[in-house]
Amino acid sequence: MASHLDLEEQEQLDQLKHFWAKFGNLITWVLLIVLTAYAGWNGWQYWQRDQSAKAGGIYDELDRAAQAADADRVTKVWADLQSRYPSTAFAEQGGMLAAKVQLDKGQADAARATLEWVAANAKEDEYRALARLRLAGVHLEAKRYDDALKLVTNDVPEAFAALAADRRGDILQAQAKTADAVAAYQQAWKALSKDVDYRRLVEAKLVALGAAPQEDAAASGAAK
Repeated sequence: MASHLDLEEQEQLDQLKHFWAKFGNLITWVLLIVLTAYAGWNGWQYWQRDQSAKAGGIYDELDRAAQAADADRVTKVWADLQSRYPSTAFAEQGGMLAAKVQLDKGQADAARATLEWVAANAKEDEYRALARLRLAGVHLEAKRYDDALKLVTNDVPEAFAALAADRRGDILQAQAKTADAVAAYQQAWKALSKDVDYRRLVEAKLVALGAAPQEDAAASGAAK
């Protein structure tokens, strides 16, 4: 009986040796790849958290400078945040905050450069869209109408379509293209919800141009 068991064990051992000789290297490489990938993922996650924490500290410094309305300090801290942690969410948030302070302090060129960076590099569609809208306003103030129109005509996310149309109206009105401005304002007015206060501002612009908006006949009939 013992001899029979020894033979079975020897056969199993031989089969295992044969299997390992045939597939051992492949299994080893697969395990190595899996473990390396796992270690890399953990390392990436740690690096991301570390980058975010450090960027958050700089953003806090930027926020303090903004609250103090220290535009020069804001620009310096923002440049540090932009260069060291450009891929973090704090960079796009910091850019929008920096641009606001720069505009409030009359630093239009600095604000334009900041907004251009956010519009080109922000990870979130919302921040890119907001940066483009505000940048269009900067170009409008400088009477760079063509540059301003491009920013609110092409590649506008649906959620920002109404605001972009309103800004187009402002630009077209500044160019004395009243009919086109009215059309843009009407588009914005129709796209905005009745509950949004901003809709009344757009309506006031239309009234001032002698084109008071009217609800669609179908909508009025349905209301009745």
